[in-house]
Amino acid sequence: MGQKDMAEKLLADYNDVFADIVNVLLFDGRNEISEDDLIETKVKSQYKADDSKLHEQERDVAKILKKDNVKIVLLGLENQTAVDTDMPLRCLAYDGASYRSQLLNKNAERYPVITVVLYFGMDRWNKNRYLSEAVHVPEIWKPYFNDYQAHVFEIAYLTPEQVKMFKSDFGIVADYFVQKRMTDDYIGSSEDIKHIDEVMKLLAVFADKRFMDNMVISNSKGRPRNMCEVLDRIEEKGRTEGIEKGISIGEIKGQVTLLADRFHYSDEDIAKELNISIHQVKYILSHR
Repeated sequence: MGQKDMAEKLLADYNDVFADIVNVLLFDGRNEISEDDLIETKVKSQYKADDSKLHEQERDVAKILKKDNVKIVLLGLENQTAVDTDMPLRCLAYDGASYRSQLLNKNAERYPVITVVLYFGMDRWNKNRYLSEAVHVPEIWKPYFNDYQAHVFEIAYLTPEQVKMFKSDFGIVADYFVQKRMTDDYIGSSEDIKHIDEVMKLLAVFADKRFMDNMVISNSKGRPRNMCEVLDRIEEKGRTEGIEKGISIGEIKGQVTLLADRFHYSDEDIAKELNISIHQVKYILSHR
């Protein structure tokens, strides 16, 4: 499993986060499912391919919604950082494997299977969402073809109103991607973070490795409580590193301004060149 999948899975695997994601994305913020009604289920399944060998496929996160001892639905979350033209086929394979498990157990209760794709990319998902877009279906066969849909939610393109609906730490994550997409900047909130390690790991993979630096997530003041404190510590770390290298704060500001004005470096290139965060670059340029 890739580093990005692992980072996303760590956060979404918490029941409060999982339920929150489903309630906001599928039900416009209504509390249709409770974290207390979610139970773990296996994410691995096996299948035999054309080469007659046994292969294994694994969902990112999967849980069963159970009420009054009755299984209502199996919900799967798939994490994507890039557009995948085969996503409808992948979702169909995951769901088919779950239905096959029910079929093999003659005495098991039957319940629906639903897969939701969380897409964290900044580019629009402008590729296949339906099976008919991934495979060519001749006109004569269309009346008999079941057109399977991949339910893709573009996190960076949620509205600010949707972001406010989240009650779990996923709201922090969604807010980051929406702000970056809309303004190419990020202003941290003062809202307390419950699963601080998992949020930082996810953002470290997608945004800046400094989010998981020991000086940022744990120092003499203890663990940060919110994104404001996290960003403050990232700035503090940058200043400390600059001083250790014999570079004054004034020199850092001068170098940032020089690279931006004379050499027309982008914010990202300035941050890499001077080994400081993009947040620091934007702060310096906005306070000239």
